[in-house]
Amino acid sequence: MSIPFAAYLSLAASTSLVGSYVGLSKLLLLSFPVFLLAWLRFGIAGVLMAGWVKAPAGAPPLDGATRRLLFLESFIGNFLFSICLLFGLRECSAMAAGVIMAGIPAAVALLSAVVLKERLAPRVLAGIVLGVAGIALVALERQGGAAQSTPLGLALVLAAVFCEAGYVVIGKRLTQDLTPRRISALINLWGLALVTPLGLWQALSFDFGAVPLRHWGLLGFYAAAASMITVVLWMRGLQAVPASQAGVFMVFLPLATALVGGLFLGEHLEPRQALAYGLALAGVLLATWPARRAAPTPGAASMQGNP
Repeated sequence: MSIPFAAYLSLAASTSLVGSYVGLSKLLLLSFPVFLLAWLRFGIAGVLMAGWVKAPAGAPPLDGATRRLLFLESFIGNFLFSICLLFGLRECSAMAAGVIMAGIPAAVALLSAVVLKERLAPRVLAGIVLGVAGIALVALERQGGAAQSTPLGLALVLAAVFCEAGYVVIGKRLTQDLTPRRISALINLWGLALVTPLGLWQALSFDFGAVPLRHWGLLGFYAAAASMITVVLWMRGLQAVPASQAGVFMVFLPLATALVGGLFLGEHLEPRQALAYGLALAGVLLATWPARRAAPTPGAASMQGNP
């Protein structure tokens, strides 16, 4: 059986990009207020994805249930996620945020059990426990300087994790009727509509000329990565890799966030944070690693061969 290296690379690149823009968002918050940053992100991505909005030839019109799901997908996964994450990052170190964001697969499993009535295997429950232990350890973090994380910042990033989990659960239903590109474009437009009043309010008193040129370039990367590139890479990987196995690649998210925090934000990995990373990543691997199929017994094989 051949190994789908191209699919693995796409999945790793997708989650690494997510982790990188979580860390780089802290740099953007030095220049832009939260609502304006979210508004510019959705606006730029809307222009880039304009060609994805139109329905394919022969596609049926959107029904009421699908429209409501698209709104919820955007409100929870775009609007609330962006607000919770950006406000949380103002009071939370990028490394601490990375540890908490590593709990996304466990949060997805938990919501799938509650909303979709999916049964949680014992190893998934154990993974959730490890992920929560890593988050609890970060919550006890006490650092000095600008990288210190407050309880409010940690709580907001944790809320963003469950917003992202809700995004995944609702997305499972939407992908039955719409293409990933059209879903991305439509929920981005809803996000733009939701944040426009608050974005305009902050834009009226904002000095755009004071923003460094490099931050405008970083904003373009943030918009494209968050709304377009990560989605395309993730869906391309899922074409060749089972979803349960693809979840393992979430380990690249906190690693990329920690790398950005260390290289660009001057943050240092403390021993307690390293332990928290270990617990969180172990939880992710345990909760998402595909189960081995049980080998048939000789008796069962004999019965299969003799109907």
